[in-house]
Amino acid sequence: MTAHPRGETPVPEADPETAPAAGTPDDDTAAPVPPTGAKASEAKAEADPAEPPGPEAPPADAPADAPDAEAPDSGPATADAAGPATADGDASATAADAPAVPALSEAEAELAAQREFRAKIEKRKAEKAAITAGTKLSGRAADLLAAVKAVESGAKPAATFVTASTPAVTAPTAAPAPVPAQGTNAPPTAPPAAPVAAETVEDARGVLIAGGAPETLAANVAKALGEQAGRLLRADPWQLLAVPGVRPEQADGFARALLGAECGPGDGRRTAALVGWLLERAALQGHTAVATEQVCAALAGLAVPDPAGAVDHAVAEGVALSLQDGAGSKEAYPDEGEDEEAVHGGAPDADQPEAAPALLGLDRYAMAEESLAEGLARLVGSPVPDADEWPAPAGSAGELVRAVAGHGLVAHTGGEAARAEPVALLATAHRLGLRAYAATHSADGRARVAEALGAVGDPDASGGAVVTLAGLLSGAEGPGRDADGALALDLLVVLDAPQLDVETGAVLVEALPDGARLVLSGDPGVLASAGAGQVFVDVLSARACPQVASRTPDPGPIGELVSGIGIGELNQVDAPGREVVIVPVRDAGEAVHRTVQLVADSVPRAVGVPSEDTQVITPGHGGSAGTRALNAALKQRLNPGPGRFGGFDAGDRIAYVPLPGRTVTGTVLGADAQGLRLDCAGTPVLVPKEQVETAVRHAWALTAHQAAGMRWPAVVVVLPGDAAAALDRPWVYTAFGRAQRHLSVVHGVDQALPKAVAEIPAKRRTTRLAELLRPVPVEAPA
Repeated sequence: MTAHPRGETPVPEADPETAPAAGTPDDDTAAPVPPTGAKASEAKAEADPAEPPGPEAPPADAPADAPDAEAPDSGPATADAAGPATADGDASATAADAPAVPALSEAEAELAAQREFRAKIEKRKAEKAAITAGTKLSGRAADLLAAVKAVESGAKPAATFVTASTPAVTAPTAAPAPVPAQGTNAPPTAPPAAPVAAETVEDARGVLIAGGAPETLAANVAKALGEQAGRLLRADPWQLLAVPGVRPEQADGFARALLGAECGPGDGRRTAALVGWLLERAALQGHTAVATEQVCAALAGLAVPDPAGAVDHAVAEGVALSLQDGAGSKEAYPDEGEDEEAVHGGAPDADQPEAAPALLGLDRYAMAEESLAEGLARLVGSPVPDADEWPAPAGSAGELVRAVAGHGLVAHTGGEAARAEPVALLATAHRLGLRAYAATHSADGRARVAEALGAVGDPDASGGAVVTLAGLLSGAEGPGRDADGALALDLLVVLDAPQLDVETGAVLVEALPDGARLVLSGDPGVLASAGAGQVFVDVLSARACPQVASRTPDPGPIGELVSGIGIGELNQVDAPGREVVIVPVRDAGEAVHRTVQLVADSVPRAVGVPSEDTQVITPGHGGSAGTRALNAALKQRLNPGPGRFGGFDAGDRIAYVPLPGRTVTGTVLGADAQGLRLDCAGTPVLVPKEQVETAVRHAWALTAHQAAGMRWPAVVVVLPGDAAAALDRPWVYTAFGRAQRHLSVVHGVDQALPKAVAEIPAKRRTTRLAELLRPVPVEAPA
């Protein structure tokens, strides 16, 4: 048969500001907080006369399907999540046979490993000669970095940089947890929250009540502001913006109720908090920095009378860092004439400015990018041993092997079939006796790479040579650490590299020993990481290392369809085995009905793929055909039940988010007094009962961001009519590419699908890594 999408003639683009999209981030943000303060309306009219731009004020839109961890959703879980075992006496019995769960979680171990080894690695790096890595931080950020390095290297005592000012109050931190023994596979359970004293919560509750804010926010305020939360909130009511879900107009009402006539739109406390809030919103959208002029424009929309002065004040207070002076440096984009199609999936912007604007950023991302750039430069500059002893196979795999043999950092691009080339590289390295490992984004990816290694006869295929990146950093998987705190390996291949955010990338590179080789491998056409930054794209655009582009095409009708999407073409494909099927629908109700019919009946009967191996993917969580609506309908058909365990029943398919940006799929085993027990890819996981509501969702239907890095035998992509504005080429490419044997497209967006593929490339993220990686030009002597 010939399967092809309907309506391939482009039509004028819908206005994204007016066309609603199912499951956009605005639909899945934290629950809105009621207006605060007795005079909330009056405060908003005075301090915020214009409608604030909100999260859209930063320079780019949020991804259409923002990941769970960025916008937790109560979903089907209710207040019963606090005690799932009490709803039914069968809870304990259901979980009685569940495997024992290790006490230490993967996420706990990962955080502990980061804390314990960062100091060791930074000390080792500080003792070495500085490696130039492009444009550096300026102003306060540069002074801070210089001071840290001076103290770590012993050049100056810490007292040199200590002032007599009162130290800032910070939230209490928990003591580091011990790192698990090598080879253990601790479940990816979320780390416990830092303990908050009851008196701290009560103090915060009293301030909230005085300001007319919901007292239910007290625990969140205490967690965000620490043990002095009440005092800080009294002195600066706009600190309420540190609590997720609170918006500027709500903080204004709270401040007016507490401060009265003292409160004004130009109050320095207000303007500094707003700058921080805007930068945090931008980070959720993937940006590590924001143009100063765009921050000023957003502040003007929030009734700040002097936006430029507000930015200067925020920098002086340490809320934001000034990262560039706006002169003499180019944007962190490919050079003119460079093939952006391979990097960003779109044509170069004809209006691209020659000079980068002045940028603002949060210190955590600025320092992460600086550290990552220096670490990558260290790998590039470190000599690699035995470069002439590597036997190279034929084709693209041979090109990759030769590049890795002679360089410490290599970028490799290609689709799913191109994974055979890193597999061949690993097999070659193992034959040479090197400690070579591959790290994937998901457990599913780990299993696929391990299977491929076994197929080529690699003796280390079952010996732990393939790990998840989270497991590697936590110490739960992989080789462990050497005496200096570095990973005990010679070669690391990071697959699914587009999913690598800047903070994880910095921790990873800092953990690599001198002389190690790093390969970043992935498909640049897929959706970017859930966290801030775009490490893979920046490394490619900076051209800081050899790049090997795979010539291995993805096979079959699905591979042909997805390859065309990658270059902006939605082609007809011959699908004689029903590999690709288009199911037109008129509205969202019909889309949900046809999706359930496909998963429960049509695909198992006609294609031979059972329901448990079929995954539904849709643009967002909300809307009439988002993940919530689809999961409710699919549960009713595939695993009906009362939701006795906090909204879940044994046998439910779930998505668990142990840490922001990481989604683990699994199945509910049961529940007991400790919480919800899951089976995630054969690993037992215990989710504490207080985390069930925000960390676990049903997962018969996922968003494309959640599905990145995983594949299934059959995939049903649902495109309801109200999702048209949420579509772009990377989303379609990622969603369609999750299918291995069969792809059904429930198609209700008509012309919007071919238009998205042909005309809407990836949204740019504002980052600095590419510029930091470019070498500093050396002026010729006069």
